[in-house]
Amino acid sequence: MVTDLKQIKALLQYTAGYLKARLQAVLGSEVTFLPPLLPRLNRDGSGIEKLISDYNLDSNEVIILMMALAPHLQVDFFDEIIQPFMQESGDFQQLGGVRSRNGRSFLPTGQTAAFILAGDDMEKRLEIAALFHHQSNFAKQHILYLEDVPEGEPALSGRIVLQPEYLELLITGTQSIPKLSMNFPAQHLETTYNWDDLVLGDTTRQQIAELENWVNYQQVLMTDWGMERKLKPGYRALFHGPPGTGKTLTASLLGKYTGKHVFRIDLSMIVSKFIGETEKNLSKLFEKADNKNWILFFDEADALFGKRTNVKDAHDKYANQEASYLLQRVEQHNGLVILATNFKNNIDEAFMRRFQSVIHFPLPNAEERHIIWQKTFPPKANLNGHINLEQISRKYELSGSGILNVVQFACLQMLARKEAKISNELILEGIEREYTKENRVW
Repeated sequence: MVTDLKQIKALLQYTAGYLKARLQAVLGSEVTFLPPLLPRLNRDGSGIEKLISDYNLDSNEVIILMMALAPHLQVDFFDEIIQPFMQESGDFQQLGGVRSRNGRSFLPTGQTAAFILAGDDMEKRLEIAALFHHQSNFAKQHILYLEDVPEGEPALSGRIVLQPEYLELLITGTQSIPKLSMNFPAQHLETTYNWDDLVLGDTTRQQIAELENWVNYQQVLMTDWGMERKLKPGYRALFHGPPGTGKTLTASLLGKYTGKHVFRIDLSMIVSKFIGETEKNLSKLFEKADNKNWILFFDEADALFGKRTNVKDAHDKYANQEASYLLQRVEQHNGLVILATNFKNNIDEAFMRRFQSVIHFPLPNAEERHIIWQKTFPPKANLNGHINLEQISRKYELSGSGILNVVQFACLQMLARKEAKISNELILEGIEREYTKENRVW
């Protein structure tokens, strides 16, 4: 995707012309309002063209979008137009707007949009106000919003704020992947592995294929076939099983092979000791993810999705409220949400009933462990001829990640000791380390 500066300039000139025409009709010499014509949109695949076309923005929405963008590209965009009309009139309250803290430039508000697009036509002003409603195109697609105002003040007096990802799209023609931060408590997951690298039983693999089917064909099912009237939006799956059995890797591979971004939610940054903050953090996350077709992966989900307690004190009350709120947001989300836990019994039954898929990731059996051992050793690692991986697989029960840890240990020890081959003793030493970590009898 590219940036079409020529098209952006044309739309900014159109917006400027609209504002001039309104000021001329109200404060100037013109008797009637004579707005300019909306420029023809070039189908060039640019950020601005995609945004307008994909979301079917009308002329009013295009002007509001340009109003939000203009101060980022030209700090005096509005002042240059307004000042000639203000020489005798002074401050003009109908225009709305606020001054920026840095630079004192004019920043448009909802009132500015209402004045430019509707003048004193009350019916039309109500139509413009509706464009900022929570059910509006702008709100549903999280393109822009009105900044909150002090209680009791007119809602339209809030500043028009363009969401950062759309500001980036309009200016650069691209949208970068959000990075883990306090404002976005999720980490983008990627993997160099392929499905063949993931060793799972047939039942687990078949259930994962069902998730892949939903991601690939949900648009056809829900929209083209009209099932959105009968089915709840989105898809909810639970991955459960011991650590190191492939839950995170499976989520990453689902994203890789369906072309979707996968984000692992950092629950430590979401759960707050302050009342109401957890809900706010969750709300920001889901608002960011809405309509993005992202896969959300809640690892160690027990922290929020665990069994709700009987209310004994205020802490229990708000913990249960957080769980209920989370359940509500998960059900409303229109993408794939995956919850992962080591213990299925830790998840509240109210959540369990709402999963379309509950997928068990058991520890690999002896045959699967043998395959993992063979796949994990690098081709350049020479194994001593006395090593019997099949026998080791039968005797020692390890997860996939446990086997990987043993292989890493054995390879590094061989290199550090300047030995030609990996010995059976090195592998057993690595297995002993894994057993010790897990407090298992060696």
